[in-house]
Amino acid sequence: MIREFHLADLFTLANAACGMASVFACMTYLVSPSIGLYTLAAALVPLALLFDSLDGRVARWRHAHSVLGRELDSLADVISFGVAPAALGFAAGMRGGWDWVVLAYFVCCGVSRLARFNVTAEALSAGGDKVKYFEGTPIPSSVVLVMVLAAAAWAQRLGPALYFGSVEIGFILHPLVLIFALSGSLMISKTLRIPKL
Repeated sequence: MIREFHLADLFTLANAACGMASVFACMTYLVSPSIGLYTLAAALVPLALLFDSLDGRVARWRHAHSVLGRELDSLADVISFGVAPAALGFAAGMRGGWDWVVLAYFVCCGVSRLARFNVTAEALSAGGDKVKYFEGTPIPSSVVLVMVLAAAAWAQRLGPALYFGSVEIGFILHPLVLIFALSGSLMISKTLRIPKL
């Protein structure tokens, strides 16, 4: 299997490693809260985005595209831009019952978005090497959510001090979690078309 890896795949795996490190930092933050740990968890997601960008550039530069590389990229993206942001939301204080539902919805939307892209990529590229547009927002757009949470951390607005507080509707809901619902819904939209640069 190792022989089937290309140089670009190493950048993809670095993307996945950053995502997992972010999740581990979130779990460690829950055991011993420190803004430094939370900031590290948040910073690892944009670092994953850098590796995600580099893997595509390296693959094009080396003319080394593969089905394995595409699948690796999607799996790494689910970790770094789906699971890691959801873990950051949970660690930030979005731990109510409705929060769980929304965070799980967000991750499921990301998984669905990537699966749809992999299935339709050939049709969307119209016979070329590159897809001309995305249907729905790309999953790395979740970096925006991470920046919002990082700003909340810097402002000491995590946990009980989380922006917009919480409401009880049978279960606890932190209204800030609704940005995850919006992001997930935009990812699975079929009407939203974003040109790929």
